[in-house]
Amino acid sequence: MDTRERLISSATTLLTEEGVDAVTLRGIAKATGVSHGAPLRHFAGRAQLLSAVASNGFEALRHRFDDLLPGPPRERLLAACRGYVEFSRDAPSMFALMFRHDLLDHEDPVLARLTTETFDSFSELVAAAQHEGWRVDTDVKALTSALWSALYGVAELGLWGGTGNASLIETLETTLEAFFG
Repeated sequence: MDTRERLISSATTLLTEEGVDAVTLRGIAKATGVSHGAPLRHFAGRAQLLSAVASNGFEALRHRFDDLLPGPPRERLLAACRGYVEFSRDAPSMFALMFRHDLLDHEDPVLARLTTETFDSFSELVAAAQHEGWRVDTDVKALTSALWSALYGVAELGLWGGTGNASLIETLETTLEAFFG
């Protein structure tokens, strides 16, 4: 593994174990066993390094959608919805970072590409379910955005304990019931 990949790996480990605030260039350098200046030879700053880490998160989330078992489109979409929320529960710090636009480099082409690919992969599942008769009168991008937003809200509230007395799973299933009837 080259130094750049080692820095990303160390940043991911710090993120997972200690949260986003622990992911500093100095902390990553120390965890990687390189000089304090080494991260700046591979990244213009913290935002670029965090963008590389978040890119890996989007890629992992997209793989959850792409690796769904074959089946009826609606069931695959429901599985993707559950997979989205499970991802947030399995990797809460990564999930939080992926949507922290104040910490990421908006110009990073890899992050932009993987964010788009992940959303498009989810959108393809929505379109397939529509093709089978689900909400056929709704624009696919608008429907994808609405469902994505609802899932993000459920996941974020679940991470922060903001679902009241309901469990994360109950909240997710109630949300899916509202969308899928």
